[in-house]
Amino acid sequence: MLVSIAPNSERPKWLRAPAPVGENYRELKTLIDRLRLHTVCESARCPNVGECWNHRTATFMILGNVCTRRCGFCAVEKGAPLPVDYDEPQRVAEAVEAMGLRFAVVTSVNRDDRPDGGAELFAQTIRAIRARVPGCGVEVLIPDFQGSHEAVETVMEAAPDVLNHNTETVPRLYRQVRLGARYERSLDVLAYAKKVAPGCPTKSGLMLGLGETADEVLHVMRDLRAHGVDILTLGQYLRPSARHLPIVRYLPPAEFAELRKAGVEMGFRHVEAGPLVRSSYHAAQAVE
Repeated sequence: MLVSIAPNSERPKWLRAPAPVGENYRELKTLIDRLRLHTVCESARCPNVGECWNHRTATFMILGNVCTRRCGFCAVEKGAPLPVDYDEPQRVAEAVEAMGLRFAVVTSVNRDDRPDGGAELFAQTIRAIRARVPGCGVEVLIPDFQGSHEAVETVMEAAPDVLNHNTETVPRLYRQVRLGARYERSLDVLAYAKKVAPGCPTKSGLMLGLGETADEVLHVMRDLRAHGVDILTLGQYLRPSARHLPIVRYLPPAEFAELRKAGVEMGFRHVEAGPLVRSSYHAAQAVE
């Protein structure tokens, strides 16, 4: 099902994204800088930053811009974490209002230095957005909180509209791809979120092209459905730099379409699959 296409010096045409230019892009860049906020769009070098910012959507990244883990795929800076900025939720809410958003996505770096992994700041951010922009939907893309059920409860008590936690890859590749994470722990986080708030859609995503097999991908998709996950994202892994994990293969759009079909047949209520798909890509449409 998944045909290997060896990567070369030039990306396939289906991986060419619009350049980050345009009036809306410049306006949002100025706003983010003025409010001293971080976005995963910039920090993780998302290829869709031009498209999304010109459509006035962005994924806010709270709890600083330095991650306590060293995942082999991620461009976010690693090292000693920054002090928690307790005014950050209010500034995120101000940005949501200024951007005129009706659906906001909030994620974070891993904060293994914090007893709750940063869960309380997620909750404060959800509440700040709702207070400033009534009716605005909020999706949170959370880390695994080192498996803390209490931390998951803290986030779910703030009633996000979508709880997202990415499995990222297949179990066999975790040691190379997700250093410090465990596949079973991620499944448990998703299942516990659904147990705490059965009416809240849960979501997860995988990067493809790291050396996984077709059977492994389908196995993870079945595991996610078995743990109550409603929404799935599948995208091509793109190497941020020579220091990161190499791309093993490029998957053509037709293969993503096959995976989307398989996901729908498994019972996912929405599957977003394509070479440039990322966790928050078309996030609002997934819950409409």
